[in-house]
Amino acid sequence: MPTIPPEQAPVSGPEPGRGSEPRPPASHQVRHVAESFGADAERYDRARPSYPAAMVDRIVTASPGREVLDVGCGTGIAARLFQAAGCRVLGVDPDARMAELARRSGLDVEVSTIEAWDSAGRDFDAAIAGQAWHWVDPVAGAAKAARVLRPGGRLAVFWNAAQLPDGLAAAFGEVYREVQPGLPFNPWARAAIDTYLTMGRTAAGGMRQSGGFGDPETWQFDWDRPYTRDDWLDQLPTFGGHNLMAPDKLAELLAGIGLAVDKAGGGFTMHYITVVVTAARTGLTA
Repeated sequence: MPTIPPEQAPVSGPEPGRGSEPRPPASHQVRHVAESFGADAERYDRARPSYPAAMVDRIVTASPGREVLDVGCGTGIAARLFQAAGCRVLGVDPDARMAELARRSGLDVEVSTIEAWDSAGRDFDAAIAGQAWHWVDPVAGAAKAARVLRPGGRLAVFWNAAQLPDGLAAAFGEVYREVQPGLPFNPWARAAIDTYLTMGRTAAGGMRQSGGFGDPETWQFDWDRPYTRDDWLDQLPTFGGHNLMAPDKLAELLAGIGLAVDKAGGGFTMHYITVVVTAARTGLTA
């Protein structure tokens, strides 16, 4: 299952420093956004960033075996990495279009949300979710994971937090403001790592509330990916909400962002921090 971009991620609960002011709904309450990504599944699979090998190795090493459940597997970007590491992976995703593309690469995928998914008595050594857990009810999802994990099995949910080079964040934000004058914020003003750490705390809270896990841990992995102008413009429409924009507005946005990248030399290197929130299964939930 795909993700919304970090700069647009809704977070439940009051915003720090603003008392009890209302905030946007939690991501799992607006699943129509998540389930819109399959409209261009091939672009998503082609353009979205992967994950660092060190992360895959650590999750596999910390799990009791190599049977893996990939929650919100989307087109299989993470699942293929775990397959390459010697794991047997079953994917679950609510979007049949994304699931079909994943199957084309040899993955076994079942179409369902994780909350409604029937495990049919199967169990696993690890349950993973890449760029997807914010679309899952954090408590119900963790409880389901606990029920299908073997003793000591590991739930590991992770996100790529992108950090633009100095100058480009401001330039991109100005383009968004010009294209969407009513936008109440610069979507690149807040560091993505802050948003994803907040989402990670929500995930950790769900693991604790489920009663099925030990104390959650947070791991971080730093890595870089170079982008050409065309690379970035290919990826941009895969961000949550962008594929719901009016075609003329999306075209205007892409043109403005492309010009900003041209002014920066025609390309840039994105720094990523992959944030992993993980816990081992102990007791069982009801």
